[in-house]
Amino acid sequence: MRLLVVEDEPDLRRALARALADEDFAVDTAPDGEDGLFQALEVDYDAVVLDVMLPRRSGLSLLEAMRNAGRRTPVLLLTARDALDDRVGGLNAGADDYLTKPFAIEELVARLRALIRRAADHPSPSVDLGDVRVDVAARRAYRAGVEVELTAREYGILELLARQRGSVVSRQAISDHLYADDREFLSNAIDVHVAALRRKLGARLIRTRRGLGYLIDA
Repeated sequence: MRLLVVEDEPDLRRALARALADEDFAVDTAPDGEDGLFQALEVDYDAVVLDVMLPRRSGLSLLEAMRNAGRRTPVLLLTARDALDDRVGGLNAGADDYLTKPFAIEELVARLRALIRRAADHPSPSVDLGDVRVDVAARRAYRAGVEVELTAREYGILELLARQRGSVVSRQAISDHLYADDREFLSNAIDVHVAALRRKLGARLIRTRRGLGYLIDA
């Protein structure tokens, strides 16, 4: 899944990007509120990690502009302040959750995955697709009760198609959610990963709509 991290402190921004990439997220970053707003409106992110105190435009101003533009992307606020009015102000501005610095990366990852599940109307930590079960909390897949080993990219495609079950997902949308702006990938990479998923989980699980993309039937 693809994230945007908006944080002005360089060391923390780089550390967050590395840690989230290690958790198989594709991560874009922005150093200030204006750049962050531009990216948040241009790219369909799965979630945004947003610092409250930012140069050029505050995190709350960025968030309000996103919501006013109709963007419903889940937003998790990062703040060094723990006053009640700051927390209430962030939630009233449209934030979905918040963390107070310092925080554990494990908690950040868990909260982000929960936000993404809720945004996709899948609050349950697992999705059943016939004899295939996707455990989105543990990021594992099972077929007939037996765990199937998937690469990070294969799992990312499977979870995306499962979350949008019944809808066609284009190859471009898949690549947008799997790869950050600074990552290069082969033009046939998506097709290769889908072929591997069919081999491991069954040829009928993922259907191709020629010229449109892929889907898992509702």
